Amino acid sequence: MEALNNIFSAINGVVWGPIMLILLLGVGIYLQLGLKLMPIRKLGMGFKLMWGGRDSKSESKDEGEISPFNALMTALSATIGTGNIAGVATAIALGGPGAVFWMWITALVGMATKFAEAVLAVRYRETDDTGFHIGGPMYYIKNGLGRKWLWLGGAFAFFGAVAAFGIGNTVQSNSVADALESSFGIEPWITGVVIMVLAGAVILGGIKRIAKVAGKLVPIMGIAYIIAGVSALAVNADQIGGALSNIFYYAFNPHAAMGGFAGAAVMAAIRFGVARGIFSNEAGLGSAPIAHAAAQTKNPVRQGLIAMLGTFIDTIMVCTITALVILTAPIWETGEAGASLTALSFDNALPNGWGEAIVSIALAIFAFTTILGWSFYGEKCFQFLFGTRSIMIYRVLFVLAIPVGALAQLGFIWLMADTFNAMMAIPNLIALALLSPVVFKLTKDYFDGKDILPGEALDHDKS
Repeated sequence: MEALNNIFSAINGVVWGPIMLILLLGVGIYLQLGLKLMPIRKLGMGFKLMWGGRDSKSESKDEGEISPFNALMTALSATIGTGNIAGVATAIALGGPGAVFWMWITALVGMATKFAEAVLAVRYRETDDTGFHIGGPMYYIKNGLGRKWLWLGGAFAFFGAVAAFGIGNTVQSNSVADALESSFGIEPWITGVVIMVLAGAVILGGIKRIAKVAGKLVPIMGIAYIIAGVSALAVNADQIGGALSNIFYYAFNPHAAMGGFAGAAVMAAIRFGVARGIFSNEAGLGSAPIAHAAAQTKNPVRQGLIAMLGTFIDTIMVCTITALVILTAPIWETGEAGASLTALSFDNALPNGWGEAIVSIALAIFAFTTILGWSFYGEKCFQFLFGTRSIMIYRVLFVLAIPVGALAQLGFIWLMADTFNAMMAIPNLIALALLSPVVFKLTKDYFDGKDILPGEALDHDKS
């Protein structure tokens, strides 16, 4: 086991190392420039389309399974999670306040990546033998690049199916069990069983049930967390200006050691800001387009405009709230890290221990919705590899793994899942770079008023 652990540690150091981060940022910058900063310029249009896409009365019911809004909420259910609470805290603890600036840059670049992923997902999606729409990197690799690239799509599907059991399942249930035990004294096995029952009731119902729950739960939990964060910031309002100043100053200047903070070079701020930003919003990993492929829409670009909001909401809004709460409290200078740093920072501003309770509840709900979103991602990857008949097998195994995660020591499982999670990005980034001319052309055609066909209207056999 130790040898296996060393192997995965070595691989993890490479796939989450500087080369991967440069590759993720590089592809995102290339797409953003190729789109002439359209994702940033058309941000307001994206929100308008999202609001109008809450139901699909204007769209044919035969075009997909879930509304464009619920497709975004399903994608957000998987991204708004521990990264927004523990990930932001870790970035600040290791990279200093400047790491937040680089998280923002990652998000602005990642908007173009998410846009391109969703455009390609809808453009090259298929209908399976049960009549459901399926798509994502494995399908835009197969149908966009041609069958000679099928092995690359298979590699993405394998990495995704394995990563879902870790990053999207056992790690999440373990985080919830740990948080509820420390805050409320709830036994981990009870947490595991409750999550299994609740998640199972949703997951076994498929994408329509997952999307319906996500469409209700994600907006409620996101708004509630933002309100809690704004309340904490209102108490420390006089510190906000200094916190913002530190974010911009230390993004380009080293931070000296102080208190329990070990200090951080500029490269540390960049490294941890980019890494935790990508971990949080998943731009470039190829997970979100699997959800967007199921949207009831006739237009790939329209769904892309909605999809790019996922990165903006996750990082620019939710992560920023967490970061400012941490930086307006003196706790981050003591050497604390992870979710405990966020909890203590909320506690610093809110009375009667409400901060720890809010963070624990938020972690529990965020992790629960992450389990729902990733169950669908893993299922579609598994279906690509083994066919439609394998879907229910995967769902049952996924649900049964939840209590195992709540009780297990997850050091190696986390390492393996984190490694496969990063390896998903490699096939996806190759496909995004090679298919970027398609994204640029479809986007130009859309804004020129031309008709654009979704994937089911194309003849994929000619690919």
